[in-house]
Amino acid sequence: MKEKIICFALAVLLFLNLCGCWFIVGGAVGAAGAYVVSRDTIQGETDKPYDELWNAALTVSRIRGMIKKEDINTGTIELQADSSKVWIRLIHLTPATTRIKISARKYHMPNLNLAQELYAKIINEVK
Repeated sequence: MKEKIICFALAVLLFLNLCGCWFIVGGAVGAAGAYVVSRDTIQGETDKPYDELWNAALTVSRIRGMIKKEDINTGTIELQADSSKVWIRLIHLTPATTRIKISARKYHMPNLNLAQELYAKIINEVK
């Protein structure tokens, strides 16, 4: 019986790994309800106003690196930070809910740690 439980748990973990969707637990990222959607992207939803999120994303981006492109109408920011290329996208889901999606790549390789760090800093900046 114990072996069946262990096999089932391993099968579930393998399935989640193949599917690529993990919920981040702990820290500021987990508290904000963020989850990994790919090897280089983290996203989460918040009820903070869009304008406050946009200003926080710009502030964090300017501190962390050099902004290459920004467009408030499409909600996109592209920046260079620590030899990584970062894309921040704010998406209106409802009038009260906004999705924050951050992707980061360093030398064409995923840099999920940087994406998580930026997500946490943006959420903390809005609070």
